[in-house]
Amino acid sequence: MRRSAEPAGPERGKTPGPRLSGTNLERAGDFNQRVTLQAIRVDGPLTRPDLTAITGLTPPAIANITKRLLDQKLIVEAGRVRGGRGQPGMKLAINPDGCFSLGMNIDRDHITIVLLDFAGQVRARATREIDFASPEAVAAFFRDETQRMLSDWDFSAAPILGLGVAMPDDIGRVDLPRKPAGYDAWNSVDVKSLLAPAFALPIIIENDAAAAALGESQFGHGLRKPSFFYILITSGLGGGLVIDGEHFRGADGRSGEIGFLPVRSRRSPARSLQEVVSLSALYDHLERGGFRLSHPEELSDLPPEGRSWLADWVDLAAELLTEPMLSISCVVNPEAIYIGGRLPADILDALTHAINRRLSRIEGVPTIARVRRAATAADAPAVGAAILPFISQLLPSRANLRKTSDD
Repeated sequence: MRRSAEPAGPERGKTPGPRLSGTNLERAGDFNQRVTLQAIRVDGPLTRPDLTAITGLTPPAIANITKRLLDQKLIVEAGRVRGGRGQPGMKLAINPDGCFSLGMNIDRDHITIVLLDFAGQVRARATREIDFASPEAVAAFFRDETQRMLSDWDFSAAPILGLGVAMPDDIGRVDLPRKPAGYDAWNSVDVKSLLAPAFALPIIIENDAAAAALGESQFGHGLRKPSFFYILITSGLGGGLVIDGEHFRGADGRSGEIGFLPVRSRRSPARSLQEVVSLSALYDHLERGGFRLSHPEELSDLPPEGRSWLADWVDLAAELLTEPMLSISCVVNPEAIYIGGRLPADILDALTHAINRRLSRIEGVPTIARVRRAATAADAPAVGAAILPFISQLLPSRANLRKTSDD
């Protein structure tokens, strides 16, 4: 499936946070407004002099931009700064109710929909644990749940900007345990057409790991460390590379496909990394020990013997992930590597600890990025998908800046 967002390339240099400088290039008015809005999102509440210092824009430009943002109800006045001389400055903050967006995650073991406000809070959520849902089942779930969420919605007072959909690339093609033959139907599905009858606003399709990485960039650790690699463990295994706050896609839009890396281990017959490091692989591993699971929540209720089998999987997964983590550090030099997805937090913590322990034994490498649990929770792909309409219409990116009025 082709991804619908514009590609973005890297910039050189390391920064302590997202770059929020204004510009005088074409589309500067729109881009400068996006930059100002993002500055308020990241560091607000802020005064207008604060915004002038952060963005490099002139005080008159900031005055005009903030007036427009107040008129559009995207920001609100949050009280005056106390102390100091002269007229106290008014602090400006994001208005959570300024606009909303829907995000949907379609995966091989579940469907999740979230309604996100402009501050990044999930206002409503619907999820269904279902193995290898058909396109028809996904469309029906989306129709029914969005109707329930939005039945009393006042679109004039609280606009919904659009729908972002996060799903694995080649969702019907990759062979995973227990995949039914009929699941190949996804290979010919136009997802926008599938969902359009229930949704009249713009729809943006994105890879699930890329969406999760964007979510981490906008509402997680990426706000302070904008260059990182994100690993998403779901029924499969994916990754996303973010450089200076921008998702890097690669020549064919397939960067971050860590799950397809070949592996060799005497401990496993697996040929690719996701044949070991994925929920599907974990369930198969536990089933060999006599524990049949189908949902991530069940991992927290394993008896002691089951926990022993789980610990064996964590150790093997850490062993097979160590070399890729080292390669990412050497080739990309990210500030951090984050692991998220559907594993319970305690298991993710155990996995990151095991990887870091192995990485700490490696010598002769200039720098190795620390592996951490992602800030965004199990709904990271759905939340990241919901951010896509915000990025497309309101927030800064180099893709927005490159567009012209004829686009």
